[in-house]
Amino acid sequence: MSNTAKTVAIAGALVGALASMTHVAQADGAKEKCYGVALAGQNDCAAGPGTTCAGTSTVDFQGNAWKFVEAGTCASMEVPAMEDGTKRMGSTEALERDIPA
Repeated sequence: MSNTAKTVAIAGALVGALASMTHVAQADGAKEKCYGVALAGQNDCAAGPGTTCAGTSTVDFQGNAWKFVEAGTCASMEVPAMEDGTKRMGSTEALERDIPA
């Protein structure tokens, strides 16, 4: 194997390693629990009494079900308004709105 081929192989391996490290660094970004933003069955955990954990919410934007979001973004997350026009926002604490009967 020529020196040029070895150099190209080493450079390619280095680029691949750096790319995978960047992906891991992005995946490890700070996250926070955000209540009231998950669609039915798409919560990460905690969906109130009678549920077990992930994927157990039964109502869109259920106030006591949370989803992990980027830290610092939850309180500014706006979800579709309620039928009466009332605005809904994400919260870092469980909400009492949109709880199934």
